[in-house]
Amino acid sequence: MSHEDKKFLGNFIGVLSALVVIAVVFFFLADMVTDDIPTNAETDSRMQAKIAENIKPVGEVNVGTAPPASAPAAAAGPRSGEEVFQAHCSACHATGVAGAPKVGDSAAWSKRAAQGIDTLLTHATNGLNAMPPKGTCAECSSEELKGAIEYMLSKSGQ
Repeated sequence: MSHEDKKFLGNFIGVLSALVVIAVVFFFLADMVTDDIPTNAETDSRMQAKIAENIKPVGEVNVGTAPPASAPAAAAGPRSGEEVFQAHCSACHATGVAGAPKVGDSAAWSKRAAQGIDTLLTHATNGLNAMPPKGTCAECSSEELKGAIEYMLSKSGQ
């Protein structure tokens, strides 16, 4: 072996030895740093709880089930004519939208009052012209609709 080959082999072994020493130092250093981490059941359960909290859904979707218990209960008994008017009829009959007779317009309501309460109730129940069946109160009973008609007639001087 030539002198240059011996020199190369010596340098190669020196560098390789230095790299092995550095690797061993890093191995022991990493072992000392991670040796203090506890791996008991308490830590695992806390970690699992934290993971479950991080991946839990943000909300829920209610599809076709009963309304929650906090929903207000339906009113017991029929509502008054004024309540039905304020909640459902006033949208059109207070402003005269789409030809609806305005409450307080005695001339418009006198023609309708002449037809009788039963005819007006039939018109309100089945719809007439631009007014849909039961107006905007699909859940109203005939008694409630009749009360609303009587209220509008009384406020229009009939």
